[in-house]
Amino acid sequence: MNIRRVVTGHDQDGNSVFLEDGPAPRAVTFDSIPGHAFVQPWTTVADPTLEPRFDDPTLRRASLIPVQGATSLLFVTFPPDNVMASPDFDPVAAGAECASNLPGLAETFEVNEPGMHRTDTIDYAVVLSGEIWLELDGKQEKVLRPNDVVIQNGTRHAWRNKSSSPATVIFFMVGAQR
Repeated sequence: MNIRRVVTGHDQDGNSVFLEDGPAPRAVTFDSIPGHAFVQPWTTVADPTLEPRFDDPTLRRASLIPVQGATSLLFVTFPPDNVMASPDFDPVAAGAECASNLPGLAETFEVNEPGMHRTDTIDYAVVLSGEIWLELDGKQEKVLRPNDVVIQNGTRHAWRNKSSSPATVIFFMVGAQR
């Protein structure tokens, strides 16, 4: 997934300037899950300040999940679920790749119910393309399409792509206290 990131800021005289224009530096395309990818264009700390110098906070953060008061912007492309049903799919390799590339998030996934997880965040999820199903407890589901918005309030959930095409969703996450 190629996401162009344009970052603005100020020069030493306080004038508005472009600080960066290029691909977001934190991007992963999964080898073991064809079609699965994410990009994290930006993140903030819990009490952000407008710094006169450019110091990319996205590269300083290990976890994709923000702590209380911090934020994270994340694009995710979900391949169709049938990718994981393919005879060529290696769940061990996929698990290892997720653990390596999704720090903070991978640890929230449940072993007994693949895909189900819960984070201490309030998420604004906007479907950009494709169709994606949001599953909650008790197998409750809603299908979501482009321009649909979900406000996810720290609930246990899973994203399922039951279609035959990828779905891309942007998540703006705000760290919260449970």
